[in-house]
Amino acid sequence: MKKETIKQLARRLTDIKLDHELRIMEVCGTHTAEFFKSGVKDIFPKGLTLIDGPGCPVCVTANEYLDRAIQIGKDHNAILTTFGDMIKVPSSYSSLGRELGDGMDIRVVYSPLESLDIAVDNPGREVVFLSVGFETTAPTQAAAVMEAKKRNISNFSILPGNKLTPPAVAALLSLGEVRIDGFILPGHVSAILGSEAWQFIVDDFRKPCVIAGFETPDLITGTISLIDLLVRGEVSLVNEYPVIVKKEGNVRAREIMYEVFEKSDATWRGIGVIPESGLSVREGYAGFDASKKLRVTPPEPKEHAGCKCGELLRGLILPPDCPLFAKACSPERPVGPCMVSTEGPCSAYYKYWRK
Repeated sequence: MKKETIKQLARRLTDIKLDHELRIMEVCGTHTAEFFKSGVKDIFPKGLTLIDGPGCPVCVTANEYLDRAIQIGKDHNAILTTFGDMIKVPSSYSSLGRELGDGMDIRVVYSPLESLDIAVDNPGREVVFLSVGFETTAPTQAAAVMEAKKRNISNFSILPGNKLTPPAVAALLSLGEVRIDGFILPGHVSAILGSEAWQFIVDDFRKPCVIAGFETPDLITGTISLIDLLVRGEVSLVNEYPVIVKKEGNVRAREIMYEVFEKSDATWRGIGVIPESGLSVREGYAGFDASKKLRVTPPEPKEHAGCKCGELLRGLILPPDCPLFAKACSPERPVGPCMVSTEGPCSAYYKYWRK
């Protein structure tokens, strides 16, 4: 898109005059980072507040998940494979990075399929992939399990930690702890689920919402569209990312996902257990489920004193409201996961919007 067009869009956003405060929530970690990195957040009209939601899969993963992963590595001499943004996330008593420094075999991969090659190269050891993510990455992780079964790679397994985003949004709205006037919804998750997956926000909770992409023009257009709905008092779902997001979504990706996974209750940091918001491994693939295959008894989980990630992920506070932000907690020495992940709200505030 030409710069002139972006400037015109930006001018449309900055020229909006609001006669009352509007509070909108984004529920996508990529949106969190891009709103700040692009500078779109800086041109919001006066009275518009952006609230961060539970859109970062690393951030919403409870400490007990990493506690279990580390215990599996210790008790079973397993090779743990993970995406890089999990390395520095604090568990209850340690972190993958600290355990790596102490000699545990932990390897960063860019795809779960890489873990299969590691398993083939290490036939005498169990290789466990830390399967954390939302609907966007779950089909690829399911495909890796299917490939392992097809190739009979019996020393490969995953530790399931994937989550589904619509139930989390429904849980937040049901809690009613914070006023949310409307939602900016994630383009990539919607590409898998389809736009209809969010209709419950309109039908059940009477909130307008807009599906948006991730480039600067997408962010501006999505924000303007949501403001327009709110100003007109129109409660509807608008898809501003039609090139990628279709009404039916990616049917084949969902088929692969639900071939391996099934819906289950899951624990979300700061929210607690949300029914049918997680993905557990189906019985037919139980041999590739590390939580069942490699039994451990991890220590009692605990939260870190002063960390406000839970309140932040529920939209109750913004990162600067946490007493540890940019003081005891920084990307170099994170206390909580919201400061670690590139999709974490604290990380975005720290990098792009400290004032």
